[in-house]
Amino acid sequence: MPIELAASLCLVLVVEGLVLFAAPGAWKRMAEKLMQIDERTLRIIGAVMVAIGLIALKLVH
Repeated sequence: MPIELAASLCLVLVVEGLVLFAAPGAWKRMAEKLMQIDERTLRIIGAVMVAIGLIALKLVH
């Protein structure tokens, strides 16, 4: 289990790094827009993303 978790976290870093490498300007604009969204909405979006990720993981595994 720990090896799979470490591999998954490494893949997250790769994907995030690719976005920053390929489109740094778009990433900065997105970050600026995120600053305008209230924290409650961001929490809800985060919770939905976690739920979708867990469901997708269950379907894949």
